Amino acid sequence: MPRMNVMDAVINVLESEGVRYIFGVPGAAILPFYDALRKSKQIRHLIVRHEEGGTHAADGYARASGEVGICVGTSGPAGTNMITGLYTAMADSIPIICITGQARTDALHKEAFQAVDIVEIAKPVTKWAVQVKEAAQMPWVFRRAFQIAREGRPGPVLIDLPIDVQKQAIDYDASLDAPLPIYRPAPLQSALRRAIELLLTAERPLLMSGGGVIIANAAPELVALAEYLQIPVSPTLMGKGAIPEDHPLYAGIVGIQTQQRFANAIFLESDCILAIGARFADRHTGQLDIYRGNRTFIHIDIEPTQIGKVFHPDLGIVGDAKLALQGLLAEAHDCTPPRTPGAWFERVQYLKQTLTRRDDFDDVPIKAPRVFRELNEYFDRDTIFVTAIGLYQIWSGQFQKTYKPRHYMVCGQAGPLGWEVSACTGVKLARPDQQVVGVVGDYSFQFLMEEVAVAVQYRIPFVLVMINNTYMGLIRMAELPYQMNYEVKLGYETDTGQTFGIDHCKVMEAMGALAVRVTTPDQIRPALDWAVRESNHRRLPVLVEVMTEAEENAAMGTRIDQIREWHPLPEMTSTTI
Repeated sequence: MPRMNVMDAVINVLESEGVRYIFGVPGAAILPFYDALRKSKQIRHLIVRHEEGGTHAADGYARASGEVGICVGTSGPAGTNMITGLYTAMADSIPIICITGQARTDALHKEAFQAVDIVEIAKPVTKWAVQVKEAAQMPWVFRRAFQIAREGRPGPVLIDLPIDVQKQAIDYDASLDAPLPIYRPAPLQSALRRAIELLLTAERPLLMSGGGVIIANAAPELVALAEYLQIPVSPTLMGKGAIPEDHPLYAGIVGIQTQQRFANAIFLESDCILAIGARFADRHTGQLDIYRGNRTFIHIDIEPTQIGKVFHPDLGIVGDAKLALQGLLAEAHDCTPPRTPGAWFERVQYLKQTLTRRDDFDDVPIKAPRVFRELNEYFDRDTIFVTAIGLYQIWSGQFQKTYKPRHYMVCGQAGPLGWEVSACTGVKLARPDQQVVGVVGDYSFQFLMEEVAVAVQYRIPFVLVMINNTYMGLIRMAELPYQMNYEVKLGYETDTGQTFGIDHCKVMEAMGALAVRVTTPDQIRPALDWAVRESNHRRLPVLVEVMTEAEENAAMGTRIDQIREWHPLPEMTSTTI
């Protein structure tokens, strides 16, 4: 059997697993890995400016491609900097592998330079965290890491590599090694039959598609089931794109922040919910007793411990989302002929037409809904949008239109500020032929704005649209019993009363990128046109900074447990349809 350096064997494993990009920062304790990596003709390495940025780039790549994202760092703070990215991937079920260097094994207990027990630190935010102490285990640890990251509910893995182990040689024959199989649990058919029976006996059923439908590439099966049974579909925020938002059966997003008023109203009138690959997050459910109500809940998830975690469903089914939807459709065919639109369908259309929100404002300063109106009208259905956390994410969830799976990337549960720029880099590498647009906030952008330099260096083009209110608006709007008397403005006021903060256009230009500032609604469309043209022509990130109203309210009060207070609705009867 051939004898080789163990890191050469690791690179062989990475190549056979389909790895094309690695995001990392070299350092002394990981140099043997990098020495082997430089020999690869398949894997391209991108030097990021912060290890957290590397994890978010790997995360964005994984979301867009469906493959495992890879990031690398040295020992000590490199690993601790990755924790936020690991947590984000864990929360949103994203398969990434973080590789860290480590001090020598004989120095780990001696407080050696940059020696930290990163495995113990990472365990709560990973599916598996492991330190490899024996070189002969290395190929199989990496094979297992890919299997764990992909299998079941996907998620992150951390592999810690002491430098003395990286330098050893092992016997390894790449021709005798291959990726490990990925098990996809099939749901019990009798349980699927029961689910169909519950849907058929309901008067006002809903299908609720979560991120699990996107991950399983099961959107076509979801739409086929909805159309066959004529059941409206309400995606969660992580399931956005599972059904086109102009589809007649699209029923909007339920929630307390990223939501539509008509979706909350539709949900409150429903009597049976089939949730697939959703975890009933608190920003989705709001007040749980009102959310649960007297509705029948069917919960399908690939992870058994997700079922019953938030509340006990009437029927729980463990299974892969794609296999479950295929099985449900087969059972539906066996139980009933194709259904035609009825009273519930008409009611949903009525609510969608009447409980809308304005986005045609001409005000100056610009109102955020107008920005999203322009985005929706300017970009086509193939555009991929990326957004992170904050007031602009709430606006995005309420107004951004999405038509295809893996075309709306959002960090849902963890919500790390600064996620979007690095994520755009990863998304664009995964989908080089599609337009990528990152919707960012001024405060979030400043967290990891140095990662723009990565996209400039490697000529990765995308457009950033900044909703800049120079104000921590979400904190001001939060319903908290505290006096918000500290400073939340992010800029300074001029003699004319106008607020300015960091000049983001100059920041972009300083890193070799391009930018333009917009202050009136009529400037948005020309700015987008310029940004797209220049970004694609020069192969650079381009920023459109839109100055918006500082204290604008995102109407988060229209949450699910208050919808009737905001807009009392008649009960569904034949006379109201």
